[in-house]
Amino acid sequence: MLALSLLLLLQAAPVPQPRDVRPELTAPAPETRDVLLRRQVARVALAQVRKQDDAWHPDQRDCAGLIRFAFRTAYKNVAPERLSTPLWRNDRGQPADFADAETLLQQSFTPLGRDEAARDSVRTGDILAFRQEHDSGPVFHLMLVVRPEDRAHAPARVVYHPGEKGAAVRTGLLQNLTTEAPLEWRPVPNNAGFLGFFRFKEWMP
Repeated sequence: MLALSLLLLLQAAPVPQPRDVRPELTAPAPETRDVLLRRQVARVALAQVRKQDDAWHPDQRDCAGLIRFAFRTAYKNVAPERLSTPLWRNDRGQPADFADAETLLQQSFTPLGRDEAARDSVRTGDILAFRQEHDSGPVFHLMLVVRPEDRAHAPARVVYHPGEKGAAVRTGLLQNLTTEAPLEWRPVPNNAGFLGFFRFKEWMP
């Protein structure tokens, strides 16, 4: 679970309205499949902040579930043929419809790094990951990046589900997370709980 102070920090950030999101989705760019997929991931993720889609099963509403739902919906809208086989890999590396946060990181995403250069390179659809140690064992948490293709338009945001049953999806500025969150939730190298930034393997060059 996220610290209450982190929830309050990111909840306080204004939620983009459709007119704010549209430039992210329509900024001039080569109309490649990956560009269109990133735009759709942004659209789906931010829509969950305003109202969670009934198609997103309540039993899968957690941080990893948001990633799975946003990606699957994006592929359904842009490249449905890809869904003839599952998007994800299980802990044995085999195609699977379901993967928890840890397995997503290990099997379906590749690390970009943990430093400022990696943070500057992230694009919409990339994720940042944390691991917190609890008495019951490690807990992984994922946040999705939404960043305008034209960076002068608006700063990068994170979108995430805090994990609690019935909780709302939240969004806030990546820079605020970096500078104002409790240390254990800051995406910075001196936070041992920060695992780094990650990108979907199929989107790697």
